Amino acid sequence: MMVSDRSIRPFISSELRDIPGDAFPRLTSEMLIGMHGFGCHEDFDGGEYLYRVGDRGVDLFFVLEGSVDILENDGRGGHGLVATHEAGEFTGELDHLSGRAVLFCAKANVPTKVLRVSHERFRQLVSAQPEIGDIILRALILRRARLLAFSEGGTVVVGSCRSGDTLRIQTFLERNGYPYRCLDTDDDVDAQEALDTFHVDAASLPIVIVNGIDVLPKPSNRQLAESLGIAEHLNPAQVHDVVVVGAGPSGLAAAVYAASEGLDTMVIEAIGPGGQAGTSSRIENYLGFPMGISGQDLARRAQIQAQKFGARFIVAEAAWRLDCTCDPFALHLDGGSLVLARSVVVATGARYRRLAIPGAQSFEGRGIHYAATPIEANLCAESEVVVVGGGNSAGQAAVFLSGVARHVHLLVRGEGLADTMSDYLVRRIDQSSRITLHTRSEITSLDGEEYLSRVRWRSHGSADVEREISNLFLMIGAVPNTDWLDGCLELDKTGFVKTGFQHDGWSRGTSYATSVPGIFAVGDVRADSVKRVASGVGEGSVVVQSVHRWLASAKEPSAQAAAE
Repeated sequence: MMVSDRSIRPFISSELRDIPGDAFPRLTSEMLIGMHGFGCHEDFDGGEYLYRVGDRGVDLFFVLEGSVDILENDGRGGHGLVATHEAGEFTGELDHLSGRAVLFCAKANVPTKVLRVSHERFRQLVSAQPEIGDIILRALILRRARLLAFSEGGTVVVGSCRSGDTLRIQTFLERNGYPYRCLDTDDDVDAQEALDTFHVDAASLPIVIVNGIDVLPKPSNRQLAESLGIAEHLNPAQVHDVVVVGAGPSGLAAAVYAASEGLDTMVIEAIGPGGQAGTSSRIENYLGFPMGISGQDLARRAQIQAQKFGARFIVAEAAWRLDCTCDPFALHLDGGSLVLARSVVVATGARYRRLAIPGAQSFEGRGIHYAATPIEANLCAESEVVVVGGGNSAGQAAVFLSGVARHVHLLVRGEGLADTMSDYLVRRIDQSSRITLHTRSEITSLDGEEYLSRVRWRSHGSADVEREISNLFLMIGAVPNTDWLDGCLELDKTGFVKTGFQHDGWSRGTSYATSVPGIFAVGDVRADSVKRVASGVGEGSVVVQSVHRWLASAKEPSAQAAAE
C-alpha cells in the first residue's frame, strides 16, 4: 500500500534541472579526453541500469554518447524522472563521493557509451586536474543542496514535531545531510492520510517511511543509518593510520589534514558531523565568513572536504571503550563493531550541563532543548521562550530565536554578559526589543503534563517570575565527553583530558600528546583549551604533524628488526 501524491511527492525534475550551469555542467570534449586515463569505457544498452536506488560505492559515469535518465522511486513501486544527462554531462551527487547508498537510479535511455571513474581514481583526478575536479565536486554539492532545500526525497518522517523522538530523528538526518520531508501529526492533514495508508497507530509514532514502501516505527539512529545506507561497512581486521573520535570542528579539521596528507583516516561520530558547534544557528566571528555561517553548514563543508581526500565516516555508533594497552589501539563501538588504529585523536568535545532541579529530566525532548537550529525554531513561532547561558552559544541562540519567537528571555547567573560573550552579540542583545536579559537569575521549577508548559525563575532582589513557556534552551557549563575513555588517559579533576606529555623525544613541541603515546586530544575535550570554533579547527589541523611523528617513530623499531 502506498501513500498518496500529497503524502510523498516525488522530486520534481524541473526544480532540480532549473539550477543554472553549476549543478549540471557540460564538460568540453578536451576535458573528457584529459580524463580518459582516470577511468574505463563501458557501453550500456537502452533500458539497462547503470545503478539502482540503495546501491553503495557507486562510481561516477561521464556520458560520452547517448543519454542517461536519473530516476527516483515514486512511492508506488515505479520510478519518476528527475533529470536526463546527455553527452558531456555526468551522474551522481554527494552519496557517490561518500560511498553511501544512493537515492536514485540511473538508466541508459538509448544505447550509451560512458567513461566510468571509481572513487579512488576520482580523488586522483581531483589532485591531478583540480579545475575539472572542482567543476565536478561543485555540481555534486549543489545537487545535494537542492534536495535539502526542498526537503524532498524518498524519506518521510511522520510524527509530532514536539516529540523528542521526532526531533532526534530530524536532527540525525539534518546532521548527516540526508534529504527528507516531515509530516507533523499535530496539524498536517497529510500525516493522518499516511498513517491510515500504512495502518500505523499512535503508539508506533514517530515513523520513518523509506521510498514510500518500508516503514520504520520509532527507529534508533543506528537503525536509520542501516536502513538509509548511511552506515559504514567496516573491516574489523583493517588497521587505520589514524582514527578521529568526534566530528566537531577539531575532529573534522584533523580528518581533513590527515586524509589530505595521505593517511588512512577513519572518523567515528555518535550522531553526525557538527559537534556542539553544529547547534549554532549562525557563527559570525569565524575567519573568512563575514556574513556568518551556521555551525551545521560549516561542518557539512568540512565533511565533504575530508571525504574528497578519502576520509571515511562511521555515524550512529559512538565510541564505547578505548583499549590503549594493545598495539594497534582498539576502539570498541556501542553497536558491537571494532576499529583498529595506529594512532587516535580524541575530539569528543563537551556537552551542556543539565538542570539540577526536580522534574527537569522528564522534559528533555519535550520542551527542553540543547540546540537552537531551524528544527527547534519551528516550535517557537509567536511564543515566549527562555534561553539559559551567558556564552556565545546562548547569545547566538537568543538572537536567532528572536527572529521567530514573540519574545526571548535570556537568563544568566552573573551580573552581565561582557565577561563571557563576544561584544557583537552583547550589543545585538542590548538593542533587541524582543530579548530581555535577566541577570543574577536561575530556574527554580518546571511544570507541564506531557510537554513543558510553564517555567519559573528567580532573579536576585525580585519576586519569582512564572511564564507560560513551552521551549527552554539550556546552554550552561561544559561537561567533557570522556566517559568512554574508562581510565585509559589521565584526566584533570573536572574530567577533561590532560595533554602536553613528553614521550621519548617524538612528542617534543606538541601540546596535544596525552599520557598514552600515540593518543592525542584536541578541541573542547582537552584540558585548558580555548572553547572557540576557530581554536578547535586550529588544534585539529596542527595535531596531524604530531600524528606523523608518532607513526614514523613507531615504524622505526620494526624497520630495525627487519634489517637485523
